[in-house]
Order: sequence, then structure tokens, then C-alpha cells
Amino acid sequence: MDKGADYRCWDELIPDALGLIFRNLSLQEKLAVVPRVCKSWGKVIAGPYCWQDIDIVEWSDMAEPEPDTIDRLLRMLIARSSPLRKLCVAELQNDLMFSFIAEHASSLQTLRLPRSNISDIIVEQVAGRLSTVTSLDLSYCANIGARGLEAIGKHCKSLTGLRRNMHPIDMDGKLSQEDEAHSIAITMPKLKQLEIAYLLVETESVLEIISNCPELELLDLRGCWNVKLDEKRLKEKFPKLKVLGPDVVDHYETNNWEFCSDFSESFYDSDSFEGMWDDDESLELRFYEGFDDDTVYDWPPSP
Repeated sequence: MDKGADYRCWDELIPDALGLIFRNLSLQEKLAVVPRVCKSWGKVIAGPYCWQDIDIVEWSDMAEPEPDTIDRLLRMLIARSSPLRKLCVAELQNDLMFSFIAEHASSLQTLRLPRSNISDIIVEQVAGRLSTVTSLDLSYCANIGARGLEAIGKHCKSLTGLRRNMHPIDMDGKLSQEDEAHSIAITMPKLKQLEIAYLLVETESVLEIISNCPELELLDLRGCWNVKLDEKRLKEKFPKLKVLGPDVVDHYETNNWEFCSDFSESFYDSDSFEGMWDDDESLELRFYEGFDDDTVYDWPPSP
């Protein structure tokens, strides 16, 4: 390279600038690629800037890790975040991990916990620590009900987005979820987007939500077969509101798990990580080519 060429080495960038760049990389790139480039990059990736937004939903879906592995990974990443603004993870196995997340949620804005095994009891206990959350996903969380949703609504005063989609299999044996719809209606007036696909609700409950959430712009009712809305009247009274369903017109005909690649890469290497994971050297993570987590389930078509 000519001496007069106007180039600067990447490793000469200040750590804060590198951290902002690395935040845009995927989980695999941040954990398996960047630390191997050089020591300076390894130090940056171990710092707080890269982990303010943590999204391991795709990895937890595709890699099918042991529950203990998810917990250990979350604890390490959350401990490095400062502050934690976004957290997305599927299939939390217990209330203890949810409580740990709440302890570090002072700046949390987006929280996605689909298919997690957490209960109303723990949600009621720690909801007060989630007051900054504006977007929440509790889809397919079968052990959460009206009590948990009410606790969320009472403490998350700035909540504008809620995903509470369910799957028909999870609804087997349940007669109604009208109480959940009522909890949403009376405690979440600032909602702009609400997804309650396949929730067992009636027309009256949905109208209560619409009436009590004047800022609502999107309402997903796909699979809510007992809801019968007067579309013309609804459009006249709430012109900004877009309603999807209850008919399901975009279901998937095939099982999306068939598209998973069988490729995996174990990337744990103590030399490459320069002690980044010294607190748990037994942790091994695997990555797979994947799909959008929203298409995990094959929802049935309209009856």
C-alpha cells in the first residue's frame, strides 16, 4: 500500500465506534467471527455496547439447545449489556430466569418471550420492574393468563404493542379467554398494535378492547372464529384501525422445520475468545440456517 494512501486501520477506531458497528451484526457473527479477528475487536465485542439489543430467538429455535444452555447464555449477555434495551428469546423454561431478566430491565423497551414457561405468579411479582417496556410478546405462553396480563398493563403504562397469539393446540380444553381480553381492555389504553390470533374471545370482548384503546391501529384477530364485526360500522367509527381476520388466509401448507439446514458449527474456542466466556467454559453454542420465528407453527386454515 502506498504511504500516501488515505487509509486507517479498523483496529484504530475508538472502541465506542466499533461497538456501534458491531451491534448491527448477527449473534453468530458477534460470537463466532468478530472475536477471532484480533484482540482489540475481541475486547470490544465483550463490552456493553454490543449487547444492548439481545436477540437469540432464531438461535434458540434452530439450534434446539438445552434449556440450561439458554439460561447461561442469557445471563452472560445480559450481564454485559449496559443498558439492556431489547431482549428477544424463545422458550424460557422457568420463572427464575424471568425474574433475572426483570432485575436488569430498568431501561428495557422491547421484550419478546414467545413459547416461554412462565407463570402469572412471577409476572405479578416482577411486573413493576418492567415499567419502561413499550413492546411485549407473550405469544404461546400457555401458563400466563388474565392475572399476568393485568399486572403488565398496570405497570407498563407506555405499552404500545402486545403480541398474545396462541396456537389451537394450546387451546385444547379451554372454554374461554374472555378474562384476558378484559384485562387488556381495562389496563392497556395506549396500545397501537395488538395481536391475539386464536384467542378464545367473543365479539363483545373485542369491541371492549377497541373502545378502550382509542390509539389502536392494528388488530390481529385471525383464528378468533367467534368474533363477528360489522366492518362498515367499524370503519366509520375507527377509520385508522386495520383488522386482520378472523379468517386465516396466509397459513403455511408445509412444516417449516423441513427447511432447516442440518449444518451446525460449534465455535467455542478458549484461545479465540480471549477469556470472554471465562465464567462458563463449558458453554457450547450451535448455529443453523433458519427462518423467521413467526412461522414456527402451521396454523390451520379458516373452517
